Amino acid sequence: MTTDKLIEPEVAPAHPTKTKAFLKGTLAMMPLTIAVVPWGILAGSFAIEVGLTPIESQAMSAIIYAGAAQLVALGMVKAGIGLWSILITTLLITSRHLLYAMAMRSQISPLPLKWRLTLGFLLTDELFAIANQGKLHRFDPWYALGGGLSFYIGWNLATLLGIIAGNAIDNLGELGLDFAIAATFIALVVPTVKKPSILVCVLVSLTLAVVCAVLNIQAGLLIAALSGMTAGVLYAKVTGEDKQAVKAETTATQTEETL
Repeated sequence: MTTDKLIEPEVAPAHPTKTKAFLKGTLAMMPLTIAVVPWGILAGSFAIEVGLTPIESQAMSAIIYAGAAQLVALGMVKAGIGLWSILITTLLITSRHLLYAMAMRSQISPLPLKWRLTLGFLLTDELFAIANQGKLHRFDPWYALGGGLSFYIGWNLATLLGIIAGNAIDNLGELGLDFAIAATFIALVVPTVKKPSILVCVLVSLTLAVVCAVLNIQAGLLIAALSGMTAGVLYAKVTGEDKQAVKAETTATQTEETL
């Protein structure tokens, strides 16, 4: 016997225990939290090196909460570049979060305002990567909150460690801690490459990002991201991959209903 039931395809059904979902999100984020520790240490120590006070350095991570933007902004401050140039550059670097938010809009928009504001603030590359790995690989706000909050705490603790180390150890930035940035993004990207269209997206984005970096184009990150997504979508449409994905998702949904 079947019943007509409205199924929300984007948001997972209510988890039996919110605490369990929260802890699962925390656990899923743990490897990425550990991986970003050197990055956080670098951000904290560099802030001290630039001349910020310990409170200002910690507040930067607590309020701005954007590692790449923080490091670039600190470098520009050290070089004596003007405020407006710093703001524009930071905006361009963090513009990818707008793309993340647009991609998650259908999942976030049904939630109350307090949830939207909280998850919006906690949204990072890492949270976006694990957001749909909750129950049945669907979006669970408590799962996302656990991952996002644990990463936020880890980032700020790493920054604090960098502030302490920056006051005690000279030239901490010469230890190669910035490699953690590249390592973290590699760890985020590689597991997602499961379809040819995603591989096309990654290769196009990577190529354009390198070209824009060589040509010193400040909007290079946004250009690379948009071009990569466009290439991936076009490839999926031309090869029929998108139709196959929809068919597979429909079959999976019907199987879940049967179970």
